[in-house]
Amino acid sequence: MAMKKRSIFEEVGQGAKSPVPQGGSIDRGHGGARRGIRLWLMALFVLVMAMIVVGGLTRLTDSGLAIPEWRPVTGALPPLDSADWQAEFARYQATPEYRLQNEGMSLAQFQRLYWWEWGHRQLGRVVGLVWAVGFLGFLIARKIPRGWWPRLLALGVLGGAQGAVGWWMVSSGLVYDRVDVASYRLAVHLGLAFAILGLIAWQALALGRSEAELLQARRQREGRLFGLTTALVAVAFLQILLGALVAGIDAGRGFPTWPDMNGTFLPADLPPVPGADQLREPDWWLGLLENSALVQFAHRMAGYALVLLGLVAWIAGRRSRHRVTRGAFDLLALALLAQAGLGVGAVLSAAEWQVAIAHQVGAVVIWVLILHARHLAQYPRVGSIRKGTL
Repeated sequence: MAMKKRSIFEEVGQGAKSPVPQGGSIDRGHGGARRGIRLWLMALFVLVMAMIVVGGLTRLTDSGLAIPEWRPVTGALPPLDSADWQAEFARYQATPEYRLQNEGMSLAQFQRLYWWEWGHRQLGRVVGLVWAVGFLGFLIARKIPRGWWPRLLALGVLGGAQGAVGWWMVSSGLVYDRVDVASYRLAVHLGLAFAILGLIAWQALALGRSEAELLQARRQREGRLFGLTTALVAVAFLQILLGALVAGIDAGRGFPTWPDMNGTFLPADLPPVPGADQLREPDWWLGLLENSALVQFAHRMAGYALVLLGLVAWIAGRRSRHRVTRGAFDLLALALLAQAGLGVGAVLSAAEWQVAIAHQVGAVVIWVLILHARHLAQYPRVGSIRKGTL
């Protein structure tokens, strides 16, 4: 068999077909899964954000105790006739809130409270349904990327836990002579909601790029920026919990002045420093969480700390080699200043509901922008001189 003559200038292997580059193992055999799952996570994100806003409105309208029972399945159906409404109203009339705060309320007034709380719980059921349908659908179709099913399953587990925590919170307002839920339980409920929202956002950001691209981007990880944004996550989460404590005891309405608190830096209602024996009393710790002066003061100080740390992170972020990262820190700094302005507005308006809800939405925006900046510090988007994206 005659052999084809080769030129002495021919490269070794020239003419042979080059191997087609393969994606990361997480993508192989799962075409379109990352994009589809990301869209599903984005839908969940919008729903959870709506839950947070509706939950805030439910708190501001004093509707949270209108349904004094936890019926995860049968509770999805609202009263359908007059007898059902009378039965629901009778259950509410047996609560401390009705006896001590709303005695003499008409059925029409009760219905307004009921629909707010029912809508909040119904939205929670929708979130659970969207998660279950999406997770099971991707799982059955074998479209979940390798190694991702535990992360996606964890979202559903946390969502179920959130429903139980929600009832744990509501039940605290149905005993003794309470007319509101316990503020620390409200803080746990809101904190878990933000934790779920943060996990959804982080996973959606990760799914926005291929595994191979993420592995390559991590080689240019900016450790200092990642550390600063990790600190921002911690301070922001603390501030969210303090904000829930403020809302839980209406502490935002007791000191409608700024930058002072009714004329002084340290409010006169701050509790005295206790002795060692008092520190062992559990009720003393709970009392601290319900001291409006202390909670409002702590919320303000944490807010100042968050803004200052955010500006330090912004200055460091401006030195990043990557244009997208610099832009993310610019946006975060602007949002922090705007949120501080909303916080001052909420104080001066004595927590008027429109300003209070805007402030809560601002907290969601800040939370996501911090996570976005942190993700870019961990996985920078590398620019190009040729494309002018540096």
